[in-house]
Amino acid sequence: MSQTKYIFVTGGVTSSLGKGIIAASLAKLLQARGYKTTIQKLDPYINVDPGTLNPYEHGECYVTEDGAETDLDLGHYERFLNVRTSQANNVTTGRIYQSVIEKERRGEFLGKTVQVVPHITNEIKERIQLLGKSGEYDIVITEIGGTVGDIESLPYIESVRQLLWELGDNNAIVIHLTLVPYLSAAGELKTKPTQHSVKTLMESGIKADILVCRTEHEISDEIKGKLALFCNVKREAVIQSIDASTIYDVPLLMQEEGLDTVTLKKLDLPDNVVPDLTKWNQFLEWHKNPKNEVTIGLIGKYVELQDSYKSILESFIHAGAVNQVKVKVKSIHSEHLTVKNVAGKMAGLDGILVAPGFGERGIEGKIKAVQFARENKIPFLGICLGMQMAVIEYSRNVLGLTEACSTEMKPNTPYPVISIMEEQKSITDKGGTMRLGAWDCHLEDGTLVQKVYDGASEISERHRHRYEFNNEFKKQLEEAGLKASGINKKTGLVEIVEVPAHPWFVGVQYHPEYKSTVDNPHPLFVSFVKAALEYQQQ
Repeated sequence: MSQTKYIFVTGGVTSSLGKGIIAASLAKLLQARGYKTTIQKLDPYINVDPGTLNPYEHGECYVTEDGAETDLDLGHYERFLNVRTSQANNVTTGRIYQSVIEKERRGEFLGKTVQVVPHITNEIKERIQLLGKSGEYDIVITEIGGTVGDIESLPYIESVRQLLWELGDNNAIVIHLTLVPYLSAAGELKTKPTQHSVKTLMESGIKADILVCRTEHEISDEIKGKLALFCNVKREAVIQSIDASTIYDVPLLMQEEGLDTVTLKKLDLPDNVVPDLTKWNQFLEWHKNPKNEVTIGLIGKYVELQDSYKSILESFIHAGAVNQVKVKVKSIHSEHLTVKNVAGKMAGLDGILVAPGFGERGIEGKIKAVQFARENKIPFLGICLGMQMAVIEYSRNVLGLTEACSTEMKPNTPYPVISIMEEQKSITDKGGTMRLGAWDCHLEDGTLVQKVYDGASEISERHRHRYEFNNEFKKQLEEAGLKASGINKKTGLVEIVEVPAHPWFVGVQYHPEYKSTVDNPHPLFVSFVKAALEYQQQ
Protein backbone atom coordinates (compact mmCIF):
# COMPACT_ATOMS: atom_id res chain seq x y z
CA MET A 1 0.00 0.00 0.00
CA SER A 2 1.35 3.42 -0.92
CA GLN A 3 -0.48 5.58 1.63
CA THR A 4 -1.05 4.79 5.28
CA LYS A 5 -4.72 4.96 6.28
CA TYR A 6 -5.82 6.38 9.64
CA ILE A 7 -8.65 5.35 11.97
CA PHE A 8 -9.52 7.59 14.93
CA VAL A 9 -11.44 6.10 17.86
CA THR A 10 -13.28 8.62 20.05
CA GLY A 11 -15.56 8.01 23.02
CA GLY A 12 -18.73 9.64 24.25
CA VAL A 13 -21.26 9.64 27.13
CA THR A 14 -18.92 8.12 29.74
CA SER A 15 -15.34 6.94 30.18
CA SER A 16 -14.32 3.25 30.63
CA LEU A 17 -16.50 2.04 27.72
CA GLY A 18 -13.55 0.08 26.35
CA LYS A 19 -12.13 2.17 23.50
CA GLY A 20 -8.84 0.30 23.95
CA ILE A 21 -10.49 -3.11 23.57
CA ILE A 22 -12.50 -2.00 20.51
CA ALA A 23 -9.38 -0.49 18.92
CA ALA A 24 -7.36 -3.66 19.67
CA SER A 25 -10.16 -5.92 18.38
CA LEU A 26 -10.49 -4.02 15.10
CA ALA A 27 -6.70 -4.02 14.72
CA LYS A 28 -6.68 -7.80 15.30
CA LEU A 29 -9.29 -8.33 12.55
CA LEU A 30 -7.41 -6.11 10.10
CA GLN A 31 -4.12 -7.82 10.98
CA ALA A 32 -5.76 -11.22 10.47
CA ARG A 33 -6.65 -10.07 6.94
CA GLY A 34 -2.99 -9.31 6.22
CA TYR A 35 -2.91 -5.55 6.85
CA LYS A 36 0.09 -4.27 8.82
CA THR A 37 -1.64 -2.48 11.68
CA THR A 38 -0.60 -0.61 14.81
CA ILE A 39 -2.42 1.39 17.49
CA GLN A 40 -1.50 4.52 19.42
CA LYS A 41 -3.11 6.20 22.41
CA LEU A 42 -3.42 9.96 22.94
CA ASP A 43 -3.91 10.74 26.63
CA PRO A 44 -5.34 14.16 27.51
CA TYR A 45 -3.84 14.40 31.02
CA ILE A 46 -0.96 16.81 31.68
CA ASN A 47 1.38 14.29 33.31
CA VAL A 48 4.32 13.73 30.94
CA ASP A 49 3.75 9.97 31.28
CA PRO A 50 1.87 7.66 33.69
CA GLY A 51 5.16 6.71 35.41
CA THR A 52 4.55 9.02 38.38
CA LEU A 53 0.82 8.21 38.68
CA ASN A 54 -0.41 6.12 41.59
CA PRO A 55 -1.89 2.82 40.29
CA TYR A 56 -5.15 3.73 42.05
CA GLU A 57 -5.37 6.78 39.74
CA HIS A 58 -4.85 5.16 36.38
CA GLY A 59 -4.24 1.44 36.79
CA GLU A 60 -0.85 -0.07 36.05
CA CYS A 61 1.91 1.71 34.18
CA TYR A 62 2.85 -0.36 31.13
CA VAL A 63 6.47 -0.37 29.91
CA THR A 64 7.56 -0.82 26.28
CA GLU A 65 10.77 -2.37 24.92
CA ASP A 66 12.33 1.07 24.45
CA GLY A 67 11.64 1.99 28.07
CA ALA A 68 8.61 4.24 27.64
CA GLU A 69 6.26 4.34 30.64
CA THR A 70 2.83 4.28 29.00
CA ASP A 71 -0.90 3.84 29.43
CA LEU A 72 -2.16 0.33 30.25
CA ASP A 73 -4.12 0.27 26.96
CA LEU A 74 -0.79 -0.36 25.19
CA GLY A 75 -0.74 -3.66 27.05
CA HIS A 76 -4.04 -4.60 25.35
CA TYR A 77 -2.59 -3.62 21.98
CA GLU A 78 0.45 -5.86 22.42
CA ARG A 79 -1.51 -8.78 23.90
CA PHE A 80 -4.00 -8.75 21.00
CA LEU A 81 -1.62 -8.01 18.12
CA ASN A 82 1.60 -9.64 19.34
CA VAL A 83 3.36 -6.56 17.90
CA ARG A 84 5.76 -4.49 20.02
CA THR A 85 4.80 -0.89 20.81
CA SER A 86 7.15 2.02 21.56
CA GLN A 87 7.40 5.60 22.79
CA ALA A 88 5.59 6.69 19.59
CA ASN A 89 2.47 4.67 20.53
CA ASN A 90 1.56 6.81 23.56
CA VAL A 91 1.35 10.60 23.62
CA THR A 92 0.23 12.75 26.57
CA THR A 93 -0.75 16.42 26.72
CA GLY A 94 2.18 16.92 29.10
CA ARG A 95 4.60 15.65 26.46
CA ILE A 96 2.99 17.77 23.70
CA TYR A 97 3.19 21.01 25.69
CA GLN A 98 6.69 20.19 26.93
CA SER A 99 7.88 19.75 23.33
CA VAL A 100 6.19 22.96 22.10
CA ILE A 101 7.58 25.01 25.01
CA GLU A 102 11.09 23.63 24.39
CA LYS A 103 10.80 24.62 20.69
CA GLU A 104 9.63 28.11 21.70
CA ARG A 105 12.62 28.48 24.06
CA ARG A 106 14.94 27.48 21.25
CA GLY A 107 13.39 30.18 19.04
CA GLU A 108 12.00 27.73 16.48
CA PHE A 109 8.77 29.71 16.05
CA LEU A 110 10.67 32.82 14.92
CA GLY A 111 9.11 35.15 17.46
CA LYS A 112 5.51 34.19 16.63
CA THR A 113 2.81 34.11 19.33
CA VAL A 114 2.58 30.43 20.36
CA GLN A 115 -1.05 29.25 20.41
CA VAL A 116 -3.12 26.08 20.76
CA VAL A 117 -3.99 26.42 17.05
CA PRO A 118 -1.72 25.99 15.11
CA HIS A 119 1.26 25.16 17.36
CA ILE A 120 -0.21 22.59 19.77
CA THR A 121 -2.40 21.03 17.07
CA ASN A 122 0.53 20.81 14.64
CA GLU A 123 2.58 18.99 17.29
CA ILE A 124 -0.30 16.55 17.87
CA LYS A 125 -0.72 15.94 14.12
CA GLU A 126 3.02 15.32 13.79
CA ARG A 127 2.91 12.72 16.61
CA ILE A 128 -0.17 11.03 15.12
CA GLN A 129 1.60 10.60 11.78
CA LEU A 130 4.97 9.44 13.16
CA LEU A 131 4.05 5.76 12.90
CA GLY A 132 2.29 6.22 9.55
CA LYS A 133 5.32 7.91 8.01
CA SER A 134 7.68 5.15 9.17
CA GLY A 135 6.51 3.09 6.19
CA GLU A 136 5.96 0.04 8.42
CA TYR A 137 2.17 0.16 8.60
CA ASP A 138 -0.80 0.07 6.23
CA ILE A 139 -3.23 1.24 8.92
CA VAL A 140 -2.70 3.29 12.08
CA ILE A 141 -5.49 3.27 14.66
CA THR A 142 -5.41 6.24 17.05
CA GLU A 143 -7.40 6.08 20.27
CA ILE A 144 -8.25 9.49 21.77
CA GLY A 145 -8.42 9.20 25.58
CA GLY A 146 -11.22 10.74 27.62
CA THR A 147 -14.68 11.66 26.43
CA VAL A 148 -15.81 14.01 23.64
CA GLY A 149 -16.71 17.36 25.20
CA ASP A 150 -13.94 17.23 27.84
CA ILE A 151 -11.94 20.48 27.92
CA GLU A 152 -8.68 18.49 27.86
CA SER A 153 -9.64 16.58 24.70
CA LEU A 154 -10.43 19.64 22.57
CA PRO A 155 -6.95 20.13 21.02
CA TYR A 156 -6.90 16.43 20.04
CA ILE A 157 -10.36 16.60 18.48
CA GLU A 158 -9.37 19.73 16.56
CA SER A 159 -6.19 17.99 15.33
CA VAL A 160 -8.29 15.04 14.13
CA ARG A 161 -10.65 17.45 12.31
CA GLN A 162 -7.69 19.05 10.51
CA LEU A 163 -6.17 15.67 9.63
CA LEU A 164 -9.44 14.34 8.19
CA TRP A 165 -9.52 17.43 5.95
CA GLU A 166 -5.82 17.22 5.00
CA LEU A 167 -5.72 13.48 4.32
CA GLY A 168 -8.84 13.55 2.15
CA ASP A 169 -11.68 11.09 1.53
CA ASN A 170 -11.15 7.37 2.16
CA ASN A 171 -7.79 7.97 3.91
CA ALA A 172 -9.03 8.62 7.44
CA ILE A 173 -12.23 7.77 9.31
CA VAL A 174 -13.69 8.27 12.79
CA ILE A 175 -15.20 5.48 14.88
CA HIS A 176 -17.22 6.86 17.78
CA LEU A 177 -17.77 4.58 20.76
CA THR A 178 -20.82 5.43 22.79
CA LEU A 179 -23.24 4.04 25.37
CA VAL A 180 -26.85 2.94 24.79
CA PRO A 181 -28.11 2.58 28.38
CA TYR A 182 -31.01 0.39 29.47
CA LEU A 183 -33.55 2.02 31.78
CA SER A 184 -35.16 -0.76 33.81
CA ALA A 185 -38.00 1.52 34.99
CA ALA A 186 -39.01 2.14 31.35
CA GLY A 187 -37.91 -1.33 30.22
CA GLU A 188 -36.11 0.02 27.16
CA LEU A 189 -32.81 1.08 25.65
CA LYS A 190 -32.29 4.82 25.28
CA THR A 191 -30.57 6.40 22.24
CA LYS A 192 -30.59 10.03 23.44
CA PRO A 193 -27.15 9.93 25.18
CA THR A 194 -25.64 8.69 21.89
CA GLN A 195 -27.42 11.39 19.90
CA HIS A 196 -26.07 14.08 22.25
CA SER A 197 -22.58 12.61 22.09
CA VAL A 198 -22.56 12.58 18.27
CA LYS A 199 -23.93 16.14 18.27
CA THR A 200 -21.05 17.25 20.54
CA LEU A 201 -18.60 15.65 18.11
CA MET A 202 -20.27 17.46 15.18
CA GLU A 203 -20.00 20.78 17.00
CA SER A 204 -16.23 20.25 16.78
CA GLY A 205 -16.52 19.75 13.03
CA ILE A 206 -16.24 15.96 13.00
CA LYS A 207 -18.80 13.56 11.62
CA ALA A 208 -18.62 9.98 12.93
CA ASP A 209 -18.26 7.41 10.13
CA ILE A 210 -19.02 4.39 12.32
CA LEU A 211 -20.89 4.15 15.62
CA VAL A 212 -19.97 1.40 18.06
CA CYS A 213 -22.69 1.15 20.70
CA ARG A 214 -21.83 -0.37 24.07
CA THR A 215 -24.85 -2.07 25.57
CA GLU A 216 -25.97 -4.67 28.09
CA HIS A 217 -28.97 -5.71 25.96
CA GLU A 218 -29.32 -6.60 22.27
CA ILE A 219 -29.98 -3.52 20.11
CA SER A 220 -32.96 -4.11 17.80
CA ASP A 221 -32.93 -3.29 14.08
CA GLU A 222 -35.45 -0.56 14.82
CA ILE A 223 -33.07 1.14 17.28
CA LYS A 224 -30.15 0.72 14.87
CA GLY A 225 -32.24 2.44 12.19
CA LYS A 226 -33.10 5.27 14.57
CA LEU A 227 -29.43 5.75 15.53
CA ALA A 228 -28.40 5.74 11.85
CA LEU A 229 -30.99 8.38 11.00
CA PHE A 230 -30.40 10.74 13.92
CA CYS A 231 -26.61 10.34 14.04
CA ASN A 232 -26.20 10.67 10.28
CA VAL A 233 -24.37 7.39 9.67
CA LYS A 234 -25.06 4.50 7.29
CA ARG A 235 -27.28 1.73 8.64
CA GLU A 236 -24.49 -0.91 8.38
CA ALA A 237 -22.17 1.46 10.26
CA VAL A 238 -24.14 1.12 13.50
CA ILE A 239 -22.29 -1.64 15.35
CA GLN A 240 -23.50 -3.27 18.54
CA SER A 241 -20.89 -4.01 21.23
CA ILE A 242 -22.63 -6.10 23.85
CA ASP A 243 -21.03 -7.10 27.18
CA ALA A 244 -18.79 -10.15 26.66
CA SER A 245 -17.73 -12.87 29.11
CA THR A 246 -14.09 -12.16 28.26
CA ILE A 247 -12.37 -9.31 26.38
CA TYR A 248 -10.91 -11.95 24.06
CA ASP A 249 -14.41 -12.57 22.65
CA VAL A 250 -14.65 -8.98 21.41
CA PRO A 251 -12.77 -9.44 18.07
CA LEU A 252 -15.18 -12.27 17.14
CA LEU A 253 -18.23 -10.22 18.19
CA MET A 254 -16.95 -7.27 16.12
CA GLN A 255 -16.42 -9.60 13.15
CA GLU A 256 -20.02 -10.85 13.47
CA GLU A 257 -21.21 -7.23 13.46
CA GLY A 258 -19.10 -6.48 10.38
CA LEU A 259 -16.92 -3.76 11.93
CA ASP A 260 -13.88 -4.77 9.85
CA THR A 261 -15.93 -4.98 6.63
CA VAL A 262 -17.49 -1.54 6.99
CA THR A 263 -14.11 -0.06 8.01
CA LEU A 264 -12.38 -1.40 4.88
CA LYS A 265 -15.24 -0.11 2.73
CA LYS A 266 -14.94 3.38 4.24
CA LEU A 267 -11.16 3.34 3.68
CA ASP A 268 -11.59 2.06 0.13
CA LEU A 269 -9.42 -1.01 0.83
CA PRO A 270 -9.83 -4.54 -0.59
CA ASP A 271 -12.10 -6.79 1.47
CA ASN A 272 -11.28 -10.07 -0.26
CA VAL A 273 -9.40 -11.98 2.48
CA VAL A 274 -11.14 -13.94 5.23
CA PRO A 275 -9.50 -13.12 8.62
CA ASP A 276 -7.27 -15.99 9.80
CA LEU A 277 -8.15 -16.37 13.47
CA THR A 278 -7.14 -20.05 13.89
CA LYS A 279 -4.71 -19.45 16.76
CA TRP A 280 -7.08 -17.00 18.42
CA ASN A 281 -9.97 -19.48 18.33
CA GLN A 282 -7.73 -22.25 19.68
CA PHE A 283 -6.76 -20.02 22.61
CA LEU A 284 -10.45 -19.21 23.30
CA GLU A 285 -11.35 -22.90 23.12
CA TRP A 286 -8.75 -23.74 25.79
CA HIS A 287 -9.59 -20.69 27.88
CA LYS A 288 -13.30 -21.51 28.00
CA ASN A 289 -12.98 -25.28 28.48
CA PRO A 290 -10.34 -25.84 31.17
CA LYS A 291 -9.71 -29.36 32.48
CA ASN A 292 -8.49 -28.22 35.90
CA GLU A 293 -8.54 -25.22 38.21
CA VAL A 294 -5.79 -23.76 40.40
CA THR A 295 -5.88 -20.91 42.91
CA ILE A 296 -3.01 -18.43 42.94
CA GLY A 297 -2.60 -15.88 45.72
CA LEU A 298 -1.69 -12.44 44.37
CA ILE A 299 -0.02 -10.61 47.24
CA GLY A 300 0.00 -6.87 46.55
CA LYS A 301 -0.81 -3.49 47.98
CA TYR A 302 -3.05 -2.11 45.24
CA VAL A 303 -5.38 -5.13 45.10
CA GLU A 304 -8.59 -3.07 45.46
CA LEU A 305 -8.22 -1.91 41.86
CA GLN A 306 -7.93 -4.80 39.38
CA ASP A 307 -6.33 -2.57 36.74
CA SER A 308 -3.30 -2.09 39.02
CA TYR A 309 -2.13 -5.60 38.07
CA LYS A 310 -3.77 -5.81 34.64
CA SER A 311 -0.84 -7.40 32.79
CA ILE A 312 -0.30 -10.02 35.53
CA LEU A 313 -3.98 -11.04 35.48
CA GLU A 314 -3.95 -11.28 31.67
CA SER A 315 -0.70 -13.31 31.75
CA PHE A 316 -2.48 -15.84 33.97
CA ILE A 317 -5.26 -16.11 31.38
CA HIS A 318 -2.70 -16.80 28.60
CA ALA A 319 -0.72 -19.29 30.71
CA GLY A 320 -3.89 -20.94 32.00
CA ALA A 321 -5.19 -21.53 28.47
CA VAL A 322 -1.96 -23.26 27.37
CA ASN A 323 -2.10 -25.53 30.43
CA GLN A 324 -5.88 -25.96 29.96
CA VAL A 325 -6.27 -24.74 33.52
CA LYS A 326 -8.56 -22.09 34.93
CA VAL A 327 -6.42 -19.79 37.08
CA LYS A 328 -8.43 -18.36 39.93
CA VAL A 329 -6.56 -15.34 41.31
CA LYS A 330 -7.18 -14.59 44.98
CA SER A 331 -6.12 -11.02 45.79
CA ILE A 332 -4.56 -10.65 49.24
CA HIS A 333 -3.65 -7.22 50.61
CA SER A 334 -0.09 -7.40 51.93
CA GLU A 335 -0.78 -4.70 54.54
CA HIS A 336 -3.20 -7.04 56.30
CA LEU A 337 -0.83 -10.04 56.49
CA THR A 338 0.63 -10.81 59.94
CA VAL A 339 2.44 -13.73 61.61
CA LYS A 340 -0.87 -14.75 63.21
CA ASN A 341 -3.09 -14.74 60.11
CA VAL A 342 -0.69 -15.69 57.31
CA ALA A 343 -1.46 -19.44 57.45
CA GLY A 344 -5.21 -18.78 57.36
CA LYS A 345 -4.97 -16.31 54.48
CA MET A 346 -2.74 -18.68 52.46
CA ALA A 347 -4.96 -21.73 53.02
CA GLY A 348 -6.04 -23.42 49.81
CA LEU A 349 -3.49 -21.68 47.57
CA ASP A 350 -1.68 -23.71 44.88
CA GLY A 351 0.81 -20.92 44.14
CA ILE A 352 1.87 -17.57 45.53
CA LEU A 353 2.83 -14.51 43.47
CA VAL A 354 4.28 -11.49 45.26
CA ALA A 355 3.54 -8.49 43.07
CA PRO A 356 5.62 -5.45 42.08
CA GLY A 357 5.23 -2.08 43.78
CA PHE A 358 7.04 0.87 45.32
CA GLY A 359 7.46 2.19 48.86
CA GLU A 360 7.40 0.82 52.38
CA ARG A 361 3.67 0.18 52.85
CA GLY A 362 2.77 -3.51 53.10
CA ILE A 363 6.29 -4.91 52.66
CA GLU A 364 6.36 -6.88 55.92
CA GLY A 365 3.24 -8.73 54.75
CA LYS A 366 4.97 -9.55 51.45
CA ILE A 367 7.96 -10.93 53.37
CA LYS A 368 5.61 -13.14 55.47
CA ALA A 369 4.03 -14.46 52.25
CA VAL A 370 7.45 -15.31 50.77
CA GLN A 371 8.45 -17.14 53.97
CA PHE A 372 5.21 -19.13 53.95
CA ALA A 373 5.71 -20.16 50.30
CA ARG A 374 9.35 -21.11 50.88
CA GLU A 375 8.83 -23.10 54.08
CA ASN A 376 5.72 -24.90 52.84
CA LYS A 377 7.19 -25.68 49.40
CA ILE A 378 4.36 -23.84 47.60
CA PRO A 379 5.27 -22.67 44.06
CA PHE A 380 6.43 -19.04 44.33
CA LEU A 381 6.96 -16.27 41.80
CA GLY A 382 8.26 -12.87 42.92
CA ILE A 383 8.16 -10.02 40.40
CA CYS A 384 10.39 -6.93 40.83
CA LEU A 385 9.67 -5.82 44.42
CA GLY A 386 8.46 -9.41 44.97
CA MET A 387 11.94 -10.70 44.06
CA GLN A 388 13.53 -8.14 46.40
CA MET A 389 11.26 -9.28 49.23
CA ALA A 390 12.41 -12.88 48.57
CA VAL A 391 16.04 -11.78 48.95
CA ILE A 392 15.25 -9.91 52.20
CA GLU A 393 13.24 -12.87 53.57
CA TYR A 394 16.07 -15.31 52.81
CA SER A 395 18.67 -12.97 54.35
CA ARG A 396 16.63 -12.60 57.54
CA ASN A 397 15.34 -16.12 58.08
CA VAL A 398 18.05 -18.32 56.56
CA LEU A 399 21.23 -16.21 56.82
CA GLY A 400 20.17 -14.82 60.20
CA LEU A 401 20.62 -11.17 59.21
CA THR A 402 17.43 -10.21 61.07
CA GLU A 403 17.71 -6.51 60.23
CA ALA A 404 18.30 -7.07 56.49
CA CYS A 405 16.22 -4.72 54.34
CA SER A 406 16.19 -2.54 51.23
CA THR A 407 17.58 0.99 51.43
CA GLU A 408 14.31 2.07 49.77
CA MET A 409 12.47 1.30 53.01
CA LYS A 410 15.30 1.59 55.57
CA PRO A 411 18.11 3.86 54.35
CA ASN A 412 20.20 3.02 57.46
CA THR A 413 19.79 -0.77 57.50
CA PRO A 414 23.02 -2.54 58.59
CA TYR A 415 22.41 -5.20 55.92
CA PRO A 416 21.32 -3.42 52.69
CA VAL A 417 20.75 -6.61 50.66
CA ILE A 418 18.75 -4.46 48.21
CA SER A 419 20.27 -1.09 47.42
CA ILE A 420 20.36 1.69 44.84
CA MET A 421 23.01 1.62 42.12
CA GLU A 422 25.97 3.94 42.72
CA GLU A 423 25.49 5.85 39.45
CA GLN A 424 21.88 6.69 40.36
CA LYS A 425 22.47 8.17 43.79
CA SER A 426 23.08 11.66 42.40
CA ILE A 427 19.86 11.77 40.32
CA THR A 428 16.92 13.54 41.96
CA ASP A 429 14.39 13.50 39.11
CA LYS A 430 12.02 10.56 39.88
CA GLY A 431 11.63 9.42 36.28
CA GLY A 432 15.36 9.54 35.57
CA THR A 433 16.58 7.06 38.19
CA MET A 434 14.76 4.05 36.80
CA ARG A 435 16.14 1.05 35.01
CA LEU A 436 13.54 0.96 32.21
CA GLY A 437 12.79 -1.06 29.09
CA ALA A 438 14.50 -4.15 27.66
CA TRP A 439 17.70 -5.42 29.31
CA ASP A 440 19.63 -8.59 28.52
CA CYS A 441 20.02 -11.40 30.99
CA HIS A 442 22.35 -14.42 30.93
CA LEU A 443 20.86 -17.62 32.36
CA GLU A 444 23.15 -19.95 34.33
CA ASP A 445 23.41 -23.47 32.96
CA GLY A 446 21.36 -26.19 34.62
CA THR A 447 19.08 -23.80 36.52
CA LEU A 448 15.29 -23.98 36.78
CA VAL A 449 14.88 -20.72 34.83
CA GLN A 450 17.02 -22.02 31.98
CA LYS A 451 14.64 -24.98 31.77
CA VAL A 452 11.66 -22.59 31.91
CA TYR A 453 13.09 -20.60 29.00
CA ASP A 454 13.48 -23.76 26.94
CA GLY A 455 17.24 -24.09 27.38
CA ALA A 456 18.08 -20.52 26.30
CA SER A 457 21.20 -18.93 27.74
CA GLU A 458 20.40 -15.32 26.75
CA ILE A 459 17.03 -13.59 27.21
CA SER A 460 15.79 -10.00 27.12
CA GLU A 461 13.11 -8.70 29.51
CA ARG A 462 11.54 -5.36 30.42
CA HIS A 463 12.36 -3.50 33.61
CA ARG A 464 10.85 -0.76 35.71
CA HIS A 465 12.64 -0.32 39.02
CA ARG A 466 15.19 1.73 40.91
CA TYR A 467 16.72 -0.59 43.52
CA GLU A 468 18.92 -3.63 42.87
CA PHE A 469 20.22 -6.85 44.43
CA ASN A 470 23.36 -5.86 46.37
CA ASN A 471 26.23 -8.00 45.05
CA GLU A 472 28.14 -7.60 48.33
CA PHE A 473 25.80 -10.23 49.80
CA LYS A 474 25.75 -12.53 46.75
CA LYS A 475 28.41 -15.02 47.93
CA GLN A 476 26.82 -15.36 51.39
CA LEU A 477 23.32 -15.89 49.99
CA GLU A 478 24.47 -18.40 47.36
CA GLU A 479 26.32 -20.43 50.00
CA ALA A 480 23.10 -20.47 52.03
CA GLY A 481 21.11 -21.86 49.07
CA LEU A 482 19.67 -18.83 47.23
CA LYS A 483 21.04 -19.10 43.69
CA ALA A 484 21.56 -16.04 41.49
CA SER A 485 20.54 -17.78 38.26
CA GLY A 486 20.24 -14.81 35.89
CA ILE A 487 22.79 -12.00 35.53
CA ASN A 488 23.07 -8.94 33.30
CA LYS A 489 26.60 -9.44 31.94
CA LYS A 490 27.20 -5.75 31.19
CA THR A 491 26.36 -4.43 34.66
CA GLY A 492 26.91 -7.57 36.75
CA LEU A 493 23.45 -7.01 38.26
CA VAL A 494 21.43 -9.99 39.46
CA GLU A 495 18.20 -10.40 37.47
CA ILE A 496 16.89 -13.75 38.79
CA VAL A 497 17.13 -15.70 42.04
CA GLU A 498 15.89 -19.23 42.73
CA VAL A 499 16.01 -21.82 45.50
CA PRO A 500 17.21 -25.15 44.01
CA ALA A 501 16.06 -27.04 47.14
CA HIS A 502 12.45 -25.86 46.53
CA PRO A 503 10.17 -27.42 43.85
CA TRP A 504 9.50 -24.02 42.13
CA PHE A 505 10.78 -20.82 43.73
CA VAL A 506 11.75 -17.97 41.39
CA GLY A 507 12.19 -14.23 41.89
CA VAL A 508 12.78 -11.96 38.88
CA GLN A 509 13.90 -8.33 38.94
CA TYR A 510 12.08 -7.64 35.64
CA HIS A 511 8.40 -7.68 34.62
CA PRO A 512 7.64 -10.82 32.59
CA GLU A 513 3.93 -9.88 32.46
CA TYR A 514 4.66 -7.06 29.97
CA LYS A 515 5.68 -9.54 27.29
CA SER A 516 2.91 -12.13 27.59
CA THR A 517 0.51 -12.19 24.61
CA VAL A 518 -2.29 -14.44 23.35
CA ASP A 519 0.06 -15.84 20.67
CA ASN A 520 3.09 -16.04 23.00
CA PRO A 521 2.19 -16.69 26.65
CA HIS A 522 5.19 -15.89 28.86
CA PRO A 523 7.21 -19.04 29.71
CA LEU A 524 7.57 -18.04 33.39
CA PHE A 525 3.81 -17.81 33.86
CA VAL A 526 3.24 -21.03 31.87
CA SER A 527 5.76 -22.92 34.04
CA PHE A 528 4.46 -21.34 37.28
CA VAL A 529 0.84 -22.35 36.52
CA LYS A 530 2.02 -25.87 35.63
CA ALA A 531 3.93 -26.08 38.93
CA ALA A 532 0.81 -24.90 40.81
CA LEU A 533 -1.21 -27.67 39.15
CA GLU A 534 1.42 -30.29 40.05
CA TYR A 535 1.50 -29.02 43.66
CA GLN A 536 -2.30 -29.28 43.85
CA GLN A 537 -2.34 -32.81 42.44
CA GLN A 538 0.30 -34.01 44.90
